[in-house]
Amino acid sequence: MSASTGPRRRSTGRQVLVAVYAVFAVAAGARSAVQIATKFDEAPAAYLLSAFAAVVYVVATVALRYQGPRAFAVALSSISIELVGVLAVGALSLADPGLFPDQTVWSDFGSGYGFVPLVLPVIGLVWLWRQARDRSVPPAAQGSPSS
Repeated sequence: MSASTGPRRRSTGRQVLVAVYAVFAVAAGARSAVQIATKFDEAPAAYLLSAFAAVVYVVATVALRYQGPRAFAVALSSISIELVGVLAVGALSLADPGLFPDQTVWSDFGSGYGFVPLVLPVIGLVWLWRQARDRSVPPAAQGSPSS
């Protein structure tokens, strides 16, 4: 694989971020699959929303794993969608609990998952911002004191 499309160099922060996204992809995907298969008629919007969240987590996981402008754009887009989703669904689920008769990954700002769904996109966006900032500063200037 070329340097622009292959796996990113390994860093502990990246590995942890990718691992957490992968865990959430599996958790949200498995939960929604079981709910859709066994009790879809009880809360279809909630279960489909959890399935959508799982897809967003999968896309973010894959995009964070790779480098290059396309992977960066996909990661930025998916994590931004995740943040908007958790904020919107979190607010709606608190304002009108009847909208989601059963919990979604993003209900109550992810309270069922220890609020990780609320914190994770913030961490992901900060990490992406730092990656973009580090790439835009020439290596010689990174160690130079500012005047």
